[in-house]
This record gives sequence, structure tokens and C-alpha cells, in this order.
Amino acid sequence: MHALNLYKTEAIDTLAWPVVENTITVNSSAMAVFTDFKQYLPHVIDARTPATKVESIMRQSHVRMMLVVNSHNRFIGIVTSHDVSEQQIIKRISELKATREELTVHDFMRPKTSLMSFDFTELTHSSVGDVIETLKDYGQHHCLVMDRDTHEVRGVISVSDIARELRLPLDIQGRPTFAELITILAA
Repeated sequence: MHALNLYKTEAIDTLAWPVVENTITVNSSAMAVFTDFKQYLPHVIDARTPATKVESIMRQSHVRMMLVVNSHNRFIGIVTSHDVSEQQIIKRISELKATREELTVHDFMRPKTSLMSFDFTELTHSSVGDVIETLKDYGQHHCLVMDRDTHEVRGVISVSDIARELRLPLDIQGRPTFAELITILAA
């Protein structure tokens, strides 16, 4: 082994950036816009987490949806930033006759049995356009992908990821839906 030299960073030094070519189109494989949980850790949150902390956790993680797990780390649902918005918190306080501090993620999550998902095997033979067309009427921001053979949530597809990959002028900071995405594509 030998010691490496260290050099002073100079004022003229800049960041290197990857050359990104937009190769994804509506005709590309749907797998190009699929976040595979076998390659990327899913964003999870414990159902017992105080609801008032979720927005901050999501902002720090740069996500708008998290998978909800129970105390045994088993998937039980999802929660989105919209689900725990201030308006929804006020509504739930009234409905449950609870204090703000008593509300947890569990009070806002969408149970897994209420969710729709793509079949992983079918998705491998589909295009980005197929995904958009399928979801345009659902008004959702995310859709799970299920491996029906193993009964595992294999991943997620997000409208913001699709819009980013297609370089479409979609307001990602808002709550874009697949319906809005299809409107832009049709223009």
C-alpha cells in the first residue's frame, strides 16, 4: 500500500454531471419507469408513527407515498402526503374525536386490501404507454406492482417518475395524476 496525494480544491473546479440522454418514450418497456424493491429499498413507515410527523419524514425522504408496516414489519397499507395533509388531519380529529397528538399513520393509511396493483409478469411485457393508458381514469399518483406468484409487493410506479423520464411539463410539486399525464401526452 502507498499513501495517496491530497490536492487543494481550486476555485476553477466544477462538478461533473452525467450525460443523460432521454431514451424513454411511451413505447419503452414499462420496466423503465418501475421502481423495483429488489433493487431499491422501499420507503416504509411504522403505522404507530404520529401523523403530525409524516409530512416532515416524507419531505426529508423526497417521497410523497410510503408503505405502511405494522410492529412486525409486515406491509399493511400505504399513506400519501395528501392523506396526512393539514386538512385531512383536522377532518380526522373531528371524526375520531381525538387530539392531534393521538393520531397515527394507521388513522390515515389506505389498507392494502383496498389497493389496486399491476401484475409484475404482465408489466414486463407492457409499455410505458400501456401503463399510462391503464391508469388515466384512476386519478392516482402511485400504483403498486405485485408479484402475484409470491404475493410480494414488488415495486411501485409513480406518475412523477414517468413524467420526469419522459421530460414532460408536468407540475411535479402539485399532485399530478395519470389523467393529467395523458392530457399532456395527447397535446
